[in-house]
Amino acid sequence: MRHIDPHVHCRDWGQSYKATIKSTMELARNQGVVAIFDMPNTDPPIFTKELAERRLRTAIEEGCIDGYYLYMGITSRPDQIREAVDTYNSNPKVIGFKMYAGKSTGELQISEPEKQKIVYETLAECGYGGVLAVHCEKDSLARMDLWDPKRPQTWSLARPKEMETESVKEQVALAKGSGFSGTLHVAHVTTDEAVSIVERERRNMDITCGVTPHHVTLSTDEMDGAEGMSYKVNPPLRDRKTVKRMKELLMEGKIDWIETDHAPHSQEEKSYPGNGAFMSGIPSLASYSSFIDGLIGHGFKESQIEDLTYNNIKGRFTKVAD
Repeated sequence: MRHIDPHVHCRDWGQSYKATIKSTMELARNQGVVAIFDMPNTDPPIFTKELAERRLRTAIEEGCIDGYYLYMGITSRPDQIREAVDTYNSNPKVIGFKMYAGKSTGELQISEPEKQKIVYETLAECGYGGVLAVHCEKDSLARMDLWDPKRPQTWSLARPKEMETESVKEQVALAKGSGFSGTLHVAHVTTDEAVSIVERERRNMDITCGVTPHHVTLSTDEMDGAEGMSYKVNPPLRDRKTVKRMKELLMEGKIDWIETDHAPHSQEEKSYPGNGAFMSGIPSLASYSSFIDGLIGHGFKESQIEDLTYNNIKGRFTKVAD
């Protein structure tokens, strides 16, 4: 069974000590994954044609261009967006765009709705018909006063469910209001409310959503212990009831695909304050095959797995080679 992972974070350039395209591709192939889509919040972030081409040269130099595809980052500058669209149109390895509608890891976030509106309007003006993947968390609803590093499970209180659901509502409204004709992809959903919004809007627009292995297997319970900080991720893990419901929605076909959001960090970055204090991210790709085996063992049919890990992704991202 072949799989595509449409959401990974390779770490070449300023963060190569964490992982590289080569090491990520080797890990992917060992897990049965034949293609990966690299995210743009690198060091430096990938938001120009020159940086996209440089990233692809790095993949070639590491002998990993086959099966390697790249997202470009989006800012709120119309000139940058137009350059990104031109690059997407001319380069078969550029798979789509990523917008961070809230703070995650890196400096590509666009938190203000008025700036997000510029993104959708400019993409619409350019006639962009590809995928815009969005990290949906509304920064103004964060409760960082509730975050206590000594109690890692409080991360889910600091970044509550409302951050996600309200951001999804906002992105839908902006996309529809601007005449955006591409695919709005809600990355790594963690709440049944967000999935319900996507389901409701499918009749009105081209919209998809994906879920990570950790958001359908791990809960805040895992963060209540000595290793709790290793499970800190954006968006955060949720309570056990929500995790169970997300797995049900995956089985019901309400979620389009599985995406690992593979995000390696050093142990020091995960465990200690300072530069990169308690960084968020889980290296989910490392356990991909065992996760898939677990789904089959819990009632998922192989045909469902093929849809969730290959067919649905390949059907949406037509640039992916067979």
